[in-house]
Amino acid sequence: MENFQSLFSLKDKVAIITGASKGIGEATARFMAEAGAKVVISSRKQADLDALAGEMREAGADVTAIACHVADSEQLKNLVQQTIEGYGGVDILVNNAAANPHYGPTVEFPEAAFDKIMQINVKAPFELTNLVQPSMKTRGGGSIINISSIAGLTPDPGLGMYSVSKAALNMLTKVYAKELGADGIRVNAVCPGLIKTKFSQALWENEKTLAHFTKRLPIARMGTVEEIAAMVLYLASPASGYCTGGIFTADGGTTI
Repeated sequence: MENFQSLFSLKDKVAIITGASKGIGEATARFMAEAGAKVVISSRKQADLDALAGEMREAGADVTAIACHVADSEQLKNLVQQTIEGYGGVDILVNNAAANPHYGPTVEFPEAAFDKIMQINVKAPFELTNLVQPSMKTRGGGSIINISSIAGLTPDPGLGMYSVSKAALNMLTKVYAKELGADGIRVNAVCPGLIKTKFSQALWENEKTLAHFTKRLPIARMGTVEEIAAMVLYLASPASGYCTGGIFTADGGTTI
């Protein structure tokens, strides 16, 4: 029987985290490093990544910073290639990068905005999963965690296409879970509710707006990035070894 510490250990595992320079991605990178993983952090701006990597190295982390715009297929290939060259393979992929929501009626949704949100929220996780699969299979398995949203479970007013993109990501999660199980690869999604990040700032910076969203929740507050990162750490670790195809909510009870 495995002990508690080994169940949550990521010792010698290699993790790629997109959108990792701040928010949920940053918290996840810090948690995984503390659990023993070799972490590759990625986002669009190298300077932001270098600053975070410097902090993490001071704390003893083995971390590499690789800038990558997930809408660029060549940059995605470079991200995975550099990770494999530097660390020998990939064991964990966290698809966290996402496009900012476009507010307004879906009938007025610009075609360019549609292409962008589907490219970043759906196609990039699709491409990255395909890129890491051969390495994970060779290494005996792996864990892929897609950061989705409760908007993918029920549509949010004014966020129609964002909801569609996250619903597609949820289904992509289930499809890959079925297809990659034989390779020892588990694929799960986390659907956060209202979390205090820069991404959701428009919803929480005004106290009245925040109260409107939280006062009726069973847990009547917004969530923290650490609470999401803890769930991602669980799904990356051996503790969740029998979990695949799961759509896990962390929303204070919003979807009850």
